[in-house]
Amino acid sequence: MLHISVIIPVYNAAEFLEKAVQSAAQFDEVKEVILIEDKSTDNSLEICQQLSSETPKVKLFQHPDQGNHGAGAARNLGIEKATSNFIAFLDADDYYLPNRFDAEKEIFKDSKIDGVFNAIGTEYLTEKGKEEFESKFKETSLSTVNYPAEGEEIFKGLLGLTTKTFGTSFHLNSLTIRKESLEPHHIRFNKDLRVHQDTEFIIKLAYHCHLKTGCIDKAVAIRGVHDNNRITKIIKYSPQYNQRQFLLWNSLNSWASDNQIPSESRKRIYLIYKSFDLSLKKGFVKYCNILGEVLKNPEILKTKYRFTYYNK
Repeated sequence: MLHISVIIPVYNAAEFLEKAVQSAAQFDEVKEVILIEDKSTDNSLEICQQLSSETPKVKLFQHPDQGNHGAGAARNLGIEKATSNFIAFLDADDYYLPNRFDAEKEIFKDSKIDGVFNAIGTEYLTEKGKEEFESKFKETSLSTVNYPAEGEEIFKGLLGLTTKTFGTSFHLNSLTIRKESLEPHHIRFNKDLRVHQDTEFIIKLAYHCHLKTGCIDKAVAIRGVHDNNRITKIIKYSPQYNQRQFLLWNSLNSWASDNQIPSESRKRIYLIYKSFDLSLKKGFVKYCNILGEVLKNPEILKTKYRFTYYNK
């Protein structure tokens, strides 16, 4: 039987937290539900304390300084506190479905598999949240990848380097990973990225570990969409969006160089990073930089980002 630690970062999630915890604690495979309370301003801490006192599986932790450090740092603390040999993640405003670990039970019989990911669904909790989400994302009913894959194909697929479109990413709610697989390269979330730290983690994980698709045609978890989802608040290709993407791809570009990943993948990461770098420049300097980059790397014109800018 799998022994799984489910890590839930908690910040201002009082309205949803009990449902999330119960959805994880229901599984025999889940030996502990680790709540990392990140200095909420609502009564999330009190609910965490109540849940941990009522349910033996639930364990509550805070950062040593009891401060707010973001979801990345919270998940890292959860990884350090986890005692099971497998780790899964869940956002505090989401929940697991009864089939959450069905694929893992079979796939992890193969010892070479480090991690499994699946599809997730979407539930609209408010009308405003639904409007904002549907205006920004094409995958509204099922967030998944386009075909079964494993190993290097997943890493290349996430970077758009496969012959057919794999999909841009997958959600942490659908991922289960062997804890020991994180250690050789000390794979952790980038605590300096307040958003997109999950995307960076997934790309690094796909490179260093042997991942495999699980159930990709049916949801195993549900993402709750409401008025306060941060991901829906940013207008695509607005200056704030481009700045956040720049920080993500700048970090990945440094990682790719430090780890000497294959040249094709390294160059793709660089071109995406550079396209967002160029998008943040202004005026005549911007066009001089674009011209210089195009002369050096004509392939940058093939990126879907195309030095995007935002007019309003």
